[in-house]
Amino acid sequence: MPLKLVPPREGKTPNYYVRGTYYGVGVNATTGTPDRAKARKAVERIKADIERGAYTPAGALTFAGAALSYVQAGGESLYVERLAEHFGTRPAAAIDQAAIDEAAHALYPKASGATRNRQVYTPISAILKHAKIDFKVKRPKGAQGLVKSGWVRPERAFVLFEKAGELDDEFRIFLMTLCYAGLRLSEGIWSNIDNLYLAESFAFIGKTKNGEPRPVHLPPIIVTELKNHPRGLNRPGDTIFRFRKNGHLYKLLKETKDAAGMPEVTFHTLRHTWATWMRRYAGVDVKGLVATGAWKDEKSAARYAHVVVSEEAARADHLPTPNGGKSVEFQRKRSILNG
Repeated sequence: MPLKLVPPREGKTPNYYVRGTYYGVGVNATTGTPDRAKARKAVERIKADIERGAYTPAGALTFAGAALSYVQAGGESLYVERLAEHFGTRPAAAIDQAAIDEAAHALYPKASGATRNRQVYTPISAILKHAKIDFKVKRPKGAQGLVKSGWVRPERAFVLFEKAGELDDEFRIFLMTLCYAGLRLSEGIWSNIDNLYLAESFAFIGKTKNGEPRPVHLPPIIVTELKNHPRGLNRPGDTIFRFRKNGHLYKLLKETKDAAGMPEVTFHTLRHTWATWMRRYAGVDVKGLVATGAWKDEKSAARYAHVVVSEEAARADHLPTPNGGKSVEFQRKRSILNG
């Protein structure tokens, strides 16, 4: 339970006590004063002590303290509080693979490997790295989940964009930008106007899933769409789009794909679509996809290798057919005879 003041008990103590937990650190101590206002200030001092690690056992950094430091340094706070409550004052350096596995099963007993990886293993790994604890976290079985590479053919994508525009024109441009720039949903949401250079067909993504910033090329169609942004782009410091990861955003997508008759589409489908279009229509190979900065290695981008038929496979066009198709050898000999 959160920290709370406990009134003085007649005949025992004239002072207020503070009890409860804060970032997983248990507190049961006197405030040293019978004055309620001063006691509240004492609670704030105790919180400050916890935040700077004053309640660290034996001088070691607690996991809760490491988690708080990670968040205060700008780390992703989602899922962290629950982990901090679970590990509490356990020294961060004592967190090993067994402890992480136990936490994953205790906190998410029915979750998939992918969910446990996202909500336990990944944040713990980030927290320990922030605390400069050299420990490589072993991911659970099924951590990557089911790898999906579904994509949308151009004519179907155009229908999707049209239906989105009928609901919300900014949402239409948002979907098109995800598709033509190959952005993840979070990248599209948090892209800032200050990092947008339309005259150079360029945008800069400061924070990606890979943890590294990357440049993004904006094709002419997106440059044109952004120039006609419904709310304009004269909003320094603001994000390009007004959307956030919430029910409204997913409702817009559901209504759009229902209207387009495309129930299988997700936001990430548009990123797969970009990669597939880059392979099929722009002629970019797997190494080229990695060179865009959208993937760290060829293993990650290799899933798109199958979307283009190889030159060798296309030679099947020369196979004999009942209606007169001739072999390559026959064609070669005929070419020699004809000079």
